[in-house]
Amino acid sequence: MTELVAVIPAHNEQHGITATLGGLHRQSVRPDRIIVVADNCTDHTAEVAERVGAEVHVTTGNRDKKAGALNQALPAVLDGLPEDALVLVQDADTVLNPRFVRCAVDALDEDGAVGAVGGVFYGEEGGGLLGLLQRMEYERYALEIHRKGNEAVVLTGTGTVFRARVLREVRDARRAGRIGGGDSYYSLASLTEDDEITKAVKTLGHRTVSPDGCWLVTEVMPTLPKLWHQRMRWQRGALENLRDYGLTKVTLPYFGQQIMLGLGALALALFGLFTVLVLTTVGWQGFSLFWGAITLVFVLERTLTVRRQGRRAVLLALPLVPELLYDVFRQLVFVRSLVDLVLRRKERWVAT
Repeated sequence: MTELVAVIPAHNEQHGITATLGGLHRQSVRPDRIIVVADNCTDHTAEVAERVGAEVHVTTGNRDKKAGALNQALPAVLDGLPEDALVLVQDADTVLNPRFVRCAVDALDEDGAVGAVGGVFYGEEGGGLLGLLQRMEYERYALEIHRKGNEAVVLTGTGTVFRARVLREVRDARRAGRIGGGDSYYSLASLTEDDEITKAVKTLGHRTVSPDGCWLVTEVMPTLPKLWHQRMRWQRGALENLRDYGLTKVTLPYFGQQIMLGLGALALALFGLFTVLVLTTVGWQGFSLFWGAITLVFVLERTLTVRRQGRRAVLLALPLVPELLYDVFRQLVFVRSLVDLVLRRKERWVAT
């Protein structure tokens, strides 16, 4: 069996690390080693992790958040691994399904062109209305990945299995100047290290996949300010990564995705303006059979795509308005990120 090491960067995760490690211990294919990277912790993360059976690597003087923590821990891990070994990098607030590792190993064994297998993430329970909206968003994202043949858009930090040799290639490419971001495994120049390393792996000629069976459960943001900070980091990081990599065969679809986001924000703004103008100038013109049918199709699509989340999700999707407001929130994040990027405003990485 191929050697597998799990590496979990953790900052003050004493309350959640037991569940995370429990998910690894329940794997049908268990990692040979589990290493928790205790990064600038002021709680008992390290002690709890050791009690649950993990090795602990404590960072020293790290100012580069998750990427810096991984760059401190990975050299010692990879120096002792053979070329065909695997490295699972997983967030400390995530629980993998029991067949996650088995599914990832199978995907790598089936196709030698695959350099890494990313997880398909779903939201944890809780968080009230805002948590449910995030779970509905993640449900549709998982469906989109499936429809696109399970090609990974992002090697999510919540859980990704890399070939050891691919991580070494990424480091060597950075040192040779073929890709930016420093001279180690993860980029220190990016707000979203998982998005950046996806582009790095693809730029080096490897496929990235997210099979349906590689699903996991991660946290949802409980408040709007926390969600705003999370999404600003994701969106700003994605835009900065595209700026740094430029237009290539790898980044072309990502540029297209960002253009579609911009067009969506513009279309929604124009629709809102048009609706207000019509209602204030000529008033309500009565029910239109054509637009009623279009709306019905849209409602059906919104409800059917979240039915696996249960009755509450379907009932929330029916009136459209709550999700429309949630979409407005996400588009405001996009617009703000784009403006900040153009104006070169400095964005801080905010822990959530």
